[in-house]
Amino acid sequence: MLETEKKVMYKAFDFKILSDIPLPELHQINEQEVSIDIEILIDNISSFPSELVDAPFKHVVKDNQVMFYVPEVGFFSAQEGKRITVCPLDGADDSLVRLYILGTCMGVLLMQNKILPLHGSAVVIDGKAYAFVGESGAGKSTLASAFLKRGYKLLSDDVIAVSLSHENVPFVTPSYPQQKLWQESLDNFGMDKSQYKSIYGRENKYSVPVSSHYFSTPVPLAGVFELVKTENEIVEIQQVEKLERLHTIFRQTYRNFIIPRLGLMDWHFHISTNIVNKLAVYRLSRPLSGFSAPQLVDLVINTVNKGE
Repeated sequence: MLETEKKVMYKAFDFKILSDIPLPELHQINEQEVSIDIEILIDNISSFPSELVDAPFKHVVKDNQVMFYVPEVGFFSAQEGKRITVCPLDGADDSLVRLYILGTCMGVLLMQNKILPLHGSAVVIDGKAYAFVGESGAGKSTLASAFLKRGYKLLSDDVIAVSLSHENVPFVTPSYPQQKLWQESLDNFGMDKSQYKSIYGRENKYSVPVSSHYFSTPVPLAGVFELVKTENEIVEIQQVEKLERLHTIFRQTYRNFIIPRLGLMDWHFHISTNIVNKLAVYRLSRPLSGFSAPQLVDLVINTVNKGE
């Protein structure tokens, strides 16, 4: 069960976050007299509608609020782009509670603030951001980690926050200095799992701090790579053309099913159009089995250097 001694201020996605709940994944800041962008509050179960219990994992949208219930974990609400409310259940794994706060809830708050949350990891190559997006299990974090092994910097893992500048240029705002890697990836990188904490407490996925490989300032987005698994035995890359690029951006938007329910389809189309008009979108294919991350890194770097 989560316990809190006092409110703590953190920074993530360029937001100043005041939280009732300890969030060790985030960078803690000591600024006391600053404006707060987001509050994370612990509340009691009576603050959540009883209908949530009858539909576990269903996202209930009312006005500008998204609520959901996770059995054995808790009740969650993301509201108006500035507030996350949580009622953790007795015995809940605190890492799971944080997972939903920093995942689904933060993704909703980004949307409510007109910031596009892409599902993936982003790294910095030659001063520009490149996003690796894809379905769960595609290998996005593993690919980003392979870039870190080559000396590149991480901007974000799991949720990539994309905004438009005043000139409508897309850029990525850093999230926080941590990755989530499966044990298989740790083994392939020669990393000792005993040095890291399991995210779920019972599954083979681990939180990996990357403070020394983290880029902490916003960077222009220069390319999007959709990572997919195929039955081919080699890695391949192809440029995504025309309208399919818009479909790719929507498909790889984090929790995209919430967008129409929040009335944000016009906004999503606007920001997606600006993205695909200003940079290339690629489909990056890898074999179903085997460790292909090093070859994928070479393929991406060659593509970036060609400027295709």
